[in-house]
Amino acid sequence: MLNIIVCVKVVTDPEAPASTFKIDPEGKHALPGPGVPPVNNPYDENALEAALTIKESQPTRITIISAAKTVPRAVIKKCLAVGADDLVIIEDEAFENADSYVTASLLAAAIIKTGTFHLVLTGRMAADTNAGQVGHGIAEILGIACMTDARKIEISESKIKIARGTADGYNTVESTLPCLVTVSNEVGDLRQATIKGLMAAQKHPFTTWKITDLNHTIPVIPRKRIQKLFIPDRKVNCEIISGETIEESGTNLAIKLRKSGLI
Repeated sequence: MLNIIVCVKVVTDPEAPASTFKIDPEGKHALPGPGVPPVNNPYDENALEAALTIKESQPTRITIISAAKTVPRAVIKKCLAVGADDLVIIEDEAFENADSYVTASLLAAAIIKTGTFHLVLTGRMAADTNAGQVGHGIAEILGIACMTDARKIEISESKIKIARGTADGYNTVESTLPCLVTVSNEVGDLRQATIKGLMAAQKHPFTTWKITDLNHTIPVIPRKRIQKLFIPDRKVNCEIISGETIEESGTNLAIKLRKSGLI
């Protein structure tokens, strides 16, 4: 049986309007306004969809690992509702200011603790930071191959082949298992959960760990320091160039652009 680990982060809804966010007084954290719900990172949901597609073609067990200071149960259990088999939640105060290195290090330790695995899937990045570093870091720490931006995944025996998106199409990359793959949104959105799946997910048992349960010996010290976080001040100056006719308006615009040095 193929054992797949999917790392899923819970983030503030990236579709929420920018006007609902504020910056904390110290200028280090974004504070979502009231009514902005947490959701599973959409890119990680792409990775879960890829895992479910593989499961449809061969015997597979999918384990979800989610780590944060606090992981909303109602949100992360959506992964169980659509077809994941196991859920591991790592909650610890150390995740409050964790950077990509700390997160990758702790997730790698959790993956080792789960036992035998053949494939690790992550989204290509997190929707709240857009860093795209955790997947690569996990692979480096585990000492396994890493393939990125997969739009399609095929597995046969002990080998994996992905179609990797490029600017003008895609290329094909192969590796042996175990392997880590970061998944592109081109895989497709996560399937909808059924009512039966949602009800079963509420009763499904899951595992909760602290960092001390991971046999993690590396000091949990972030390597990145946020100097300042701010919302850009956007100013828009608009001038209407008019004329008696369309041709005159165009001529006046050209004259204005030339005087401004833009053409």
